[in-house]
Amino acid sequence: MINSDKTNLILKYALKNASEYKGKANFNSVLGKVLQEKPELKQNIKELAKEVNNIIKKVNSMKLEEQEKLLKKYHFKEKKVEHKILPELPNVSGKVVTRIAPFPSGPLHIGNARQAVLNDEYSKMYHGKLLLVIDDTIGSKEKSIEKDAYKLIPQGLKWLKVKFHKTYYKSSRLKIYYKYAEELIKRGKAYVCFCSPELLRKNRVNRIECNCRHDEIENNLLNWKKMFKMPAEKATLRIKTSMEHPNPAFRDRVIFRITDREHPKVKKKYRVWPLLDFSWAIDDYLLGITHIIRGKELMIESEMERYIWNIFNWPSREIIHTGLIQIFGIKLSKSKAKQEVKSGKYLGWDDPRTFSLQSLKRRGIRPEAVRKFCLSFGLTQTEVTAPIENLYMENKKIIDKIARRYFVVFNPKKINIENAPKLKVKAPLHPDYNYGYRSFNADKEFYVQDNLKKNKNYRFMHLFNFINNKFISKELDKNLNATLIHWLPVSKDLVKIKVLMNDGAWLNGLGESDLKKVKVDQIVQFERNFFAKLDKKTKNELIFWFSHR
Repeated sequence: MINSDKTNLILKYALKNASEYKGKANFNSVLGKVLQEKPELKQNIKELAKEVNNIIKKVNSMKLEEQEKLLKKYHFKEKKVEHKILPELPNVSGKVVTRIAPFPSGPLHIGNARQAVLNDEYSKMYHGKLLLVIDDTIGSKEKSIEKDAYKLIPQGLKWLKVKFHKTYYKSSRLKIYYKYAEELIKRGKAYVCFCSPELLRKNRVNRIECNCRHDEIENNLLNWKKMFKMPAEKATLRIKTSMEHPNPAFRDRVIFRITDREHPKVKKKYRVWPLLDFSWAIDDYLLGITHIIRGKELMIESEMERYIWNIFNWPSREIIHTGLIQIFGIKLSKSKAKQEVKSGKYLGWDDPRTFSLQSLKRRGIRPEAVRKFCLSFGLTQTEVTAPIENLYMENKKIIDKIARRYFVVFNPKKINIENAPKLKVKAPLHPDYNYGYRSFNADKEFYVQDNLKKNKNYRFMHLFNFINNKFISKELDKNLNATLIHWLPVSKDLVKIKVLMNDGAWLNGLGESDLKKVKVDQIVQFERNFFAKLDKKTKNELIFWFSHR
């Protein structure tokens, strides 16, 4: 199996992952670990994914003893996920003020959480302030504002324990932006442009200054006032930069446009709206922001902010860019999530497929696990690909100690064990902590979810050994090399279970009667399956949401 360094690396992590999950390696986790160690392999991702899948199939077909024997050949550095203390901020003098400025197209998801956590950590580190600036300029037709986001964004931040000291809405600050736009026109630094978007793009590429650029200041001021009554998209306000700038997108950038689309907060009160980088430049100065931490995909916006500050002779703010974090194993798209929520395909904004902070909360992911996951990347411009299992690993460290264990059988199959004795057994609610026991009365009939193989030894957890549906012995006998499986006695006391999985599918099963004692919002572990959070109790069944394995 080992015929290259790449294959060897895949095998190493497949065996390691299998050892952590009862002999069954997970594709996303293994691929994520391989890419973390060798990010250059991402260039041939399809070929790599195919090889990972093939090796996982071979590993998962091995016996546990064979996996353990192979795993011993590999050396693993004990890598503590130390959530390092973040580096000091540059040029700190006086009170540190940071901000987060989310566009309200939906709730924050796991991908947005990093910037929120970083800004929050720094404001706390320096005993400063963090401002929440809802970036609700009108947006585009493709990326529109979602009314629910005004409530969902602060709700998610509070759950994440992000402490913001004050909230601002850009839609309430339009007159401030108009004032500074007019000031730019008076200084000869901005002009009203009537060129079509197509001509504008063509001129930028060819470094051509349009005729509108050379209009008199008085005419521009007059046209600026006329813009408020002009038809939508008739004109734009553009800022004068150099048409020789190496980036065409920076050449005479649009800073205001006209639209008749209704705003969910201020309705049709305003028709002329600023673009984000202009409003950021004004607000970051006026609100006293000292340090801006944002993704490096916003570098051109950062350059535009500095350009505007220079025009007004405002002191520059510190801007720190962070690298893109890709989370392997999930697809994050607010626009797709919005479409699916509106169509009814998703249950709502907390549907597990959105990976919103609301959905993570409902699944039983702890906010401290999300924070540790975000901080594990540090403050770097390096792009990182991390498996979603890293988040689950952080959460497991927290909930593993408190989650009571229960038996649940999904897609149950009834079997009869010949010569099985009548037994009353106790099973602990936790293997390591004294939380008590639950009791079972076992006879000959059982429910199982495993597909039992002929001539293979099995052991019912806490009960007895059997082969070919025939009782062997009660004692745990290592010589039998029996596969451990869980079970439920056929009984009227069993409870119906329904679990919403992270892919939106429902899983049905039967659970032990003691599950009736579990409280709503309590996290449990279904032995040999996964962790889940009780979402709702009905007269006929218990409804859980899948947390993770």
